Amino acid sequence: MSSPADTPPGGAVRQASLREINLALLLGRIAAAPRPPSRADLAGATGLTRATVSAVVDDLIGGGLVTEAEPAPRTGAGRPARGLRLAGHGPAGLGLEINVDYLAVCVLDLAGAVRHRTVHRADLRPLSPTETLARVAELARRARTDAEAQGLTLAGAALAVPGLVDAGGVVRLAPNLGWREVDVPTLLAAHPPLTGAVPGLPALVVENEANLAALGELHAGEPGVTDFLYVSGEVGIGAGIVLNGALYRGARGFSGEIGHLPVHPEGRPCRCGGRGCLEPYAGQEAILAAAGLTGADVAGDAVRLARLATGGDAATLAALAGAGTALGVAVAGVVNLLDLDTVVLGGGYAPLARWLTPPVTTELSRRVLAAPWSPVTVRPALLGGDAAVIGAAGSVVRRVVARPTAWLARAG
Repeated sequence: MSSPADTPPGGAVRQASLREINLALLLGRIAAAPRPPSRADLAGATGLTRATVSAVVDDLIGGGLVTEAEPAPRTGAGRPARGLRLAGHGPAGLGLEINVDYLAVCVLDLAGAVRHRTVHRADLRPLSPTETLARVAELARRARTDAEAQGLTLAGAALAVPGLVDAGGVVRLAPNLGWREVDVPTLLAAHPPLTGAVPGLPALVVENEANLAALGELHAGEPGVTDFLYVSGEVGIGAGIVLNGALYRGARGFSGEIGHLPVHPEGRPCRCGGRGCLEPYAGQEAILAAAGLTGADVAGDAVRLARLATGGDAATLAALAGAGTALGVAVAGVVNLLDLDTVVLGGGYAPLARWLTPPVTTELSRRVLAAPWSPVTVRPALLGGDAAVIGAAGSVVRRVVARPTAWLARAG
């Protein structure tokens, strides 16, 4: 059913447009429901007739987007209603992540289950962008093969990159990778796993890794949490800002570069060319150096630091305390500016949250003006270090939910 606001100027809604609206409406309701709704539930919630709901649901089931759940035990007369849930077969999202010391890939089905996950750990800084992206394409090829063996079809892909990414997918600057003006979609155009998307949906979306991680956390968390700062701590430090349940990208899409907020003006030099930025004090390499682990293998460094801290290593504990203090100074400025009530520690910070949270909380209590009346919650990411790659795959899945007609046209 459409409202007057849905009607284009100068005419009624075309039948095809009405069908598209109803498909997206009902699929979105099924996706957001806390329990599998029945056809009658959907009719009552949307105002659509039962006949319309039944016809649209049949299309969604036939297209592999929705499946019927087993009916609940009967409590009265009549046949028990079957609930509807997103299907675990059919379309899936491919998520990819490039970071300084690893590559990651995952496949997420429409129901939100991870069906494939691979992490390849290596220092990528000696590689050119072309070499790095060739490795990404190979991981994508293997993931696609595995997904197809499970009866899934990739509906598209999203790639998370730690840097400034414009709307066209060009990485304008990724200082920790040494990338500048890298046209990622063009370099990946020859690789079939990243070009065979559903018509009407983009084959590949390139986005900042902290932004995709923040979106992953938003959809993994409790429905009422709609405003938070997600801080991703790897070799570099990025942030995703969620306001009123939506990602804030800024005027040019470059928001969230918290790693380059100054915490010690005229302090240590940073790879960005500035001095005193947060990264040289709270990035993983800085923490390793402060803990006396300079030259250590970067692969799995957060897990190694957590192990040392658990064992009571004094140098590691001091390094984490110092990093947490610097991080708290930077985060307090963002919280004062945007009036956020939650800070999520993600990426490499997630396994270290036990030791980072106290100094971060201390600085927030000291520096956030509203802290006496409204303390800021600091917690580890629900998705841990996988938030960016899961968020990337989830963004593909959500595009299918938002535009089911594109998938149904292909499936039909």
